[in-house]
Amino acid sequence: MIADYRAEANALDAEIQDIIERWSTPPGYRGRWEHSHPDFKFDFNDLGLRIFEHQLRFNGPYARFCQSLGITSSAQLRDWQDIPPVPAAAFKEASLATFAPALAALKFETSGTTMGSGGIHYMENSRLYDASLRAGFAYGLLRDGPQPLRYCMLLPNLEQKPRSSLSYMMDRVAKAFGDGNHSWYVDGGELAASRFIHDVREARKNNVAICVAGTAFAFVSMLDELAREAIALPLPSGSRIMETGGFKGRTRVVERPELYTALADVFSLPSHHIIGEYGMTELTTQYYDNSFDETRHKSAPPWLASYAVDETGKQQPPGIVGALVHVDLANRSSCAAILTEDLGAVLKDGSLVLIGRERGAELRGCSLDAESLRAAVS
Repeated sequence: MIADYRAEANALDAEIQDIIERWSTPPGYRGRWEHSHPDFKFDFNDLGLRIFEHQLRFNGPYARFCQSLGITSSAQLRDWQDIPPVPAAAFKEASLATFAPALAALKFETSGTTMGSGGIHYMENSRLYDASLRAGFAYGLLRDGPQPLRYCMLLPNLEQKPRSSLSYMMDRVAKAFGDGNHSWYVDGGELAASRFIHDVREARKNNVAICVAGTAFAFVSMLDELAREAIALPLPSGSRIMETGGFKGRTRVVERPELYTALADVFSLPSHHIIGEYGMTELTTQYYDNSFDETRHKSAPPWLASYAVDETGKQQPPGIVGALVHVDLANRSSCAAILTEDLGAVLKDGSLVLIGRERGAELRGCSLDAESLRAAVS
């Protein structure tokens, strides 16, 4: 049984890794990321169903969940959209892994989608996670070229938050794409605003483009500090901002259009260089704004696909708002299909319009035209 598992897991991981690498460096790649790779193809449906069968065989808690729905084999499914999605909150209730969790290479704590303690996303190895996050980040943030940026994170570093998927992600990104001088500006829960201001001014003096990454709440806190000091802080040419959401549990919320307008003004940055990232600890892969073509629809690498469902779990047509379901093939060693409490609409081209939770809850199941979709996120 162990030998069967190891051979199957290794074969699936190698197949997923090959997909990531082929998509990341398509034929003719010269260091500039295009908006799509028209010659890139793989059978998402076939691989998705094989991963589902693998998880049925080796992920005991997930198999029992599927059995409760009357599903015991991939032969019962028509396509990948029939894979039973496990609620994200289930990561708080069970160890959802195809392997012994004690052997996990990565353990990321989830905050959960409801009040209470979080869960853990166990990952058998770091290779797929690292490959997926690097490829997605480069596509989302570095489409205009692979020039090294100086990474400035309004986040705690990995030593302080070893089980934070976001801190891990930005640590790997900074080391892969940075100029070797990245810094972190949340220490012991406190924002190191003075040090950040000094470092940005030094980067500007030396004409070193930077990437500032952080949660929405951290950006609001930094903007408040700059406003108190009456400081404008222009970023060097070529710089960009990555905003990752993160008002959950906060008493103060700033709407994203207001936040982005303030960021563009204070940092003298083109609005299309402010990129929103959407990810979950329960996933391996992330969505990013298509902001380099001046839209705010979010796209993901092709091994992550999504759809929306209504209150009964029925799949919604393109452009209809519902609870989002993500199927991430890079989640081979946990659960590929995740049901979220996030509301959004998936468009015909597979891109995502994220509505949010509280402010969009009444929109579930309603139809939005293109103008309404834009209004919902602007």
